[in-house]
Amino acid sequence: MSVITEIELLSYPSLSSNEETQIIEFLNKITVVGIDSNIKNLTIALRKQYKLRLPDAIIAATAQKLNAMLFTNDARLNNVTQINTQTVQIV
Repeated sequence: MSVITEIELLSYPSLSSNEETQIIEFLNKITVVGIDSNIKNLTIALRKQYKLRLPDAIIAATAQKLNAMLFTNDARLNNVTQINTQTVQIV
């Protein structure tokens, strides 16, 4: 997971302490990837090509570098052909 996703998950103003605890427990079980020069360069290319917001471009670049499936409901990210995306239903 991109460090940007970690920041987004933990920065919701209305996040309850129970929800924050659950997110932290989940994050402790997975790998959170920082931004290296490869991700930086991929971010620049994706942002230019798709006119993505910077956080979305970083998340997409991280998925591209790791050849990972990106779970998202963001239509703009679903249009990025360099990554594999999967829509997630939120209930």
